[in-house]
Amino acid sequence: QPPSEHPHGLSDREFDSIFTTDKPVIFAYHGYPWLVHRLCYRRHGHDNFHVRGYKEEGTTTTPFDMTVMNDLDRFHLAGDAVDRIAKLHPVGAHFQQFLRNKLVEHKQYTREHGDDMPAVKNWKWPY
Repeated sequence: QPPSEHPHGLSDREFDSIFTTDKPVIFAYHGYPWLVHRLCYRRHGHDNFHVRGYKEEGTTTTPFDMTVMNDLDRFHLAGDAVDRIAKLHPVGAHFQQFLRNKLVEHKQYTREHGDDMPAVKNWKWPY
């Protein structure tokens, strides 16, 4: 929101300096995607925004499986990035297949073991 609508809002210039007007922006949002779209629809470059968020999908399952059901997991988000970055397109098809295979592996593992894959469950930020 601009400062005229909220005291902590960003001017168009500040907003553009953060998000640019000509680059893809991918949001992984813990709420409903429409809220992010609503906040930026009058901004420059709003067509470049792609928002993943809660879709009311899921049931009693694993934590990571809930993100998969709502397309908020690392595999869907990585695929979104490849789709939106033109210089990645030459290798994109192979990488997209790798990501789809990981999602199949995840689904099989969670259905068989009732838990997230160790590579997901035990992952730690390396920095």
